[in-house]
Amino acid sequence: MGNKYGYNGAGGGYGGGGMQNLMKQAQQMQQKLQEAQQQLEELEVTGSAGGGLVTVTCNGKKTVLGVRVKPEACDPDDVEMLEDLVLAAINDAYSKAQQEEDRIMAPFAAMKGLL
Repeated sequence: MGNKYGYNGAGGGYGGGGMQNLMKQAQQMQQKLQEAQQQLEELEVTGSAGGGLVTVTCNGKKTVLGVRVKPEACDPDDVEMLEDLVLAAINDAYSKAQQEEDRIMAPFAAMKGLL
C-alpha cells in the first residue's frame, strides 16, 4: 500500500527505481570522468618554437614535463631570443594540451559548472 502520494517506503511507488537508476548513472559518469582525468594526466604533447630549436613537453593537465634546447639556439649575445623561444614553445604545448583536454572532456561539457 502506500501513502496518499503513492510512496510505500520500499522503493516501489513513484520514482523508487528511478532514483536508484539515477544514482547508478551518476556513479558511471563519475567513473568516466575519473578515467578522462587519468587520460589527461598520462597524455603528452610537445610544443616547439624556432623550427624545433626549442621543444617543450607537457601533459594534458599542463604540467611541463621536459624542455629541450638545441645548442644552436644558445647565442650568448642574444639570450632574449632563447627566452622568447622557450616561452613560445611552452605556449604551443599548452595550446595543444588545451585542444586535447577539450576533446577528452567534451562529453562532460554540460557538467563543467558542477566540476
